[in-house]
Amino acid sequence: MKNIIILSALLFSFISTAAEPVKIWISSVQDKQYYEEMVARYKKIDPNFSAEISAFGFMEMPDKLSVAMKTGIGTPDIVQLDEIVYSMFLRGPAPFLDLADRVKKADIAKDFHPQRLDLFSQGQAIYGLPQSISAYVIFYRKDLFEEFGISADDIQTWDDFQTLGADLAAEGQKFIPLDPSYFEVLLRQRGGRLFDKKGNAFPDFDLAVDTLEILAKMQKDKIGGLPDRGTIFDPVFFSGDVENNEVLAIIGADWYGLDMIQSFCPSLEGKWGIATLPAWTDKKTKKAYKSATFAGQGLMIYKGSKNVDKSWGFMEWVMTDKEANVARFVNRNSFPAYKPAWTDARLLATNSYFANESLGATILSVSSELPKINMNAKRGMAVFLMREKYFASVLMGYQTAEEALKELKGALDSGASMGGGKGPDDKGPQDK
Repeated sequence: MKNIIILSALLFSFISTAAEPVKIWISSVQDKQYYEEMVARYKKIDPNFSAEISAFGFMEMPDKLSVAMKTGIGTPDIVQLDEIVYSMFLRGPAPFLDLADRVKKADIAKDFHPQRLDLFSQGQAIYGLPQSISAYVIFYRKDLFEEFGISADDIQTWDDFQTLGADLAAEGQKFIPLDPSYFEVLLRQRGGRLFDKKGNAFPDFDLAVDTLEILAKMQKDKIGGLPDRGTIFDPVFFSGDVENNEVLAIIGADWYGLDMIQSFCPSLEGKWGIATLPAWTDKKTKKAYKSATFAGQGLMIYKGSKNVDKSWGFMEWVMTDKEANVARFVNRNSFPAYKPAWTDARLLATNSYFANESLGATILSVSSELPKINMNAKRGMAVFLMREKYFASVLMGYQTAEEALKELKGALDSGASMGGGKGPDDKGPQDK
């Protein structure tokens, strides 16, 4: 009788554990819908799999995750984090499961874009798998270009870009918004870095100063201007600057064109074109790349998860299944970092929103030239402080680029927060 009771208890414990849903935390409502669809598909592979999906905002996610990990209450199994928010959790031992052995056993490391996989790695450890390439291109108003008698072919170099912008300014027309993220994107496109491998901030300091000065000159020359609320990631920017034809072009990642522009400006379908970033040809540029990246999400497993095997089973499938990767693009999320999916015709198809041009083909044309990022625990702090404290200050002439970057470098090298995002307890950037 005693043995029967023990066996019954063990069986009940096994059934309870097996039936416990995998908790997945997602950082946007649209992504939540995608993952709900993917869970439904995966259940055909593992009928016993179940998941509980919760969506949080980008500003909310780091706070929620930090509190859950500290208290041990309601922690997720799988968490989706933007690379910038992810960096804020690296100040101590990473709270995510090292997936290196699982990735090696599955033999999938070679299948991801190396620059993107490196983002979620530290040394030999792999803490996450990347969703998107996040390569930057130019989205431009084809209809307005035609009105002004200009063509994207006229913009081969950044000198061309500034010359054209000056001509437009003379006619009272802004060319682009000037978002704080552009500093990091253009610095990287010129071969500069936010951090070196030892964690020192702005190892290419003179190049960083020059890059910020170029953006400040664009503001001064009225080639561009600070967008409403200071960022291109706010809906007000679209309802104001974009809908009112105040900007002709926006520099953005694949997901920016797939998701944000199309979601907030449905009435502008067919009026947009796509072009690669201009080339840097000046002597100060260390190495000219075709593109650069900023932000982009990945999936990771919380180290304290009690559902690791089921979590990894779903995570490996959703990040390596070709149909799941294609769905991420077709559903207007992002261009996948999983290379075997790139040959699918749906990723290369033309898009009616972008005047029947192919966003996928443009992204692939620059994918082989993306500068490596040295991930650092202070990257979130660097992005936050540039956005909130320094970018507008320099563009409005309150500080020189050199003064601002010296101050920011000092804060980053010392670890002082200076009122900005210091770690997972602080609010991080709002980018996708």
